[in-house]
Amino acid sequence: METQDIIDELTLRMVEFDKGDPMRIQHFLKVHRFAQLIGRMEQLDNHTQRVLECAAVVHDIGIHPAEAAYGSSDGKLQEKMGPEPAREMLGGLGLSDSDIDRICYLIAHHHTYKNIDGLDYQILVEADFLVNLYEDGISAHGVDSALNSIFKTMTGTELCRLQYKETYERPQQH
Repeated sequence: METQDIIDELTLRMVEFDKGDPMRIQHFLKVHRFAQLIGRMEQLDNHTQRVLECAAVVHDIGIHPAEAAYGSSDGKLQEKMGPEPAREMLGGLGLSDSDIDRICYLIAHHHTYKNIDGLDYQILVEADFLVNLYEDGISAHGVDSALNSIFKTMTGTELCRLQYKETYERPQQH
């Protein structure tokens, strides 16, 4: 399967998985698009880009299982509960075992911000932060902290700065 076909099929599977939860669906769609954009602008090779995009689509797959088992969607619980349903969902898409292992590794670490071991991991974290900063209404201080401690890619840093640090002047109504 071509990469775009894999992403499209995986996206449909993830929408089905999160059916009835538009907030989660909207979230992973936004994270995927930011990850796709950052990966392309940072000139990832095609293979790493495919792994990144798959991981971005399914990165929060552990939320519903964590809520069912523990009554919480805490990030560490998402990391714990995500790889198993992701592995099942990723089956039949023509991905290699090593690609599925890497995607599951990224899911199991996407709320762990130390020892980031690859550009795919870094970009996934940045894309998730770009969306979470907005969805969680993070303060200007929190944005500054994220810019200083989380963002490493030129593209992710610029996207964060443009969204949260630039002033938008609304046109005056006449």
